Amino acid sequence: MAKLEIGQPAPDFALPNQDGKMVRLSDFRGRKLVAYFYPRDNTPGCTREAEGFRDLHDQIVAAGAEVVGGSKDSVSSHAKFHSKLQLPFDLLSDPNHSVLEAYGAWGTRTMYGKTSEGTIRSTVIVDEEGRVAAVFPKVKPDGHAQEVLETI
Repeated sequence: MAKLEIGQPAPDFALPNQDGKMVRLSDFRGRKLVAYFYPRDNTPGCTREAEGFRDLHDQIVAAGAEVVGGSKDSVSSHAKFHSKLQLPFDLLSDPNHSVLEAYGAWGTRTMYGKTSEGTIRSTVIVDEEGRVAAVFPKVKPDGHAQEVLETI
């Protein structure tokens, strides 16, 4: 699992969004980017986290940042989740988890006493020049969007 350092260039990415359109890190040059990574569409914690970013989206944009969510779920799964929650930001599909790994959001996790490889709920804020500005390595879904807004 990669460990991101504040000030280092953010790992580049090009992933399809919920509509199959490619989204790249370079698309956000000149603006801050909040990239949040979550385990699965349509699960309780991931739904609450997405709703938090949805509900504070206008304030986050007003603070000069864009939001993207990312998981290993498919484009079609993201399309349903995106539509169901009426999200105003893209959900990026990373089925081979290469971007999740680059952003430190993939690794060994323990749930209910079982250890497995998977997505680690985390968030990275990238600055206007494409450098890592903040890292939230282990996120709790409730209240996280507010915490990110306060950090921006």
